Amino acid sequence: MNIYLSGQGAFAVQVAEALGEEGHRIAGVAAPRLRKGHSDEGNALSWDRLRAWAYPRSVPWTDSAELRAMHVPDGVDLIVAAHSHAFIGRATRARAAVAAIGYHPSLLPLHRGRDAIRWTIRDGDKVTGGSVYHLTERTDGGPIAAQEHLFVPPGSTPETLWREHLAPLGVRLLVRVVTDLAKGRRVEVPQDDKLATWEPAMGAPPLFKPELIALPGSELVDGSRWALHVE
Repeated sequence: MNIYLSGQGAFAVQVAEALGEEGHRIAGVAAPRLRKGHSDEGNALSWDRLRAWAYPRSVPWTDSAELRAMHVPDGVDLIVAAHSHAFIGRATRARAAVAAIGYHPSLLPLHRGRDAIRWTIRDGDKVTGGSVYHLTERTDGGPIAAQEHLFVPPGSTPETLWREHLAPLGVRLLVRVVTDLAKGRRVEVPQDDKLATWEPAMGAPPLFKPELIALPGSELVDGSRWALHVE
């Protein structure tokens, strides 16, 4: 399968390498220009890890803040979002012949939003998990393709829960779903919106949605106000 990967950091690199080991091809990536807290564009050590991974492999890179349909090359089968904080719009998703999927570190529809793990710890949840879902216009609201739960170890922090448990789970679930899609097996279980929770980001800007424009009175479930912008 030809895959376009949108993500960032070590997790996105782990996903890229795991998919490559399964025989899939990364046709392009979208990632932030720089690692969080870095400002030196001229120093490759300051680049986001996915961008740095792509460069020596001659994999085309696009700044995730600029990702549009035109950046996804022809012949892409799947778009995979792996720790992506940029909204992947309808026109961009349509560039994938088979599907557009993403990983969210919660048992969706619980803890929708970009700080799901922090809210899991803050709320004292004893059980959490990960979900691979089909990307739609509703942030974290698309049908579920795969999901697994795990118990939250005592003393967990957001960092340890992610690094030791939810990130490895995400790699495994994404590989499983990509394998299923490659074999023609497609799972789409609708989320139950009556059970959904949405928590705001902690100390972070709202999700960037480059294919949408703000209009008054058009509030979505994620608390931001947007209307579709045709590319």
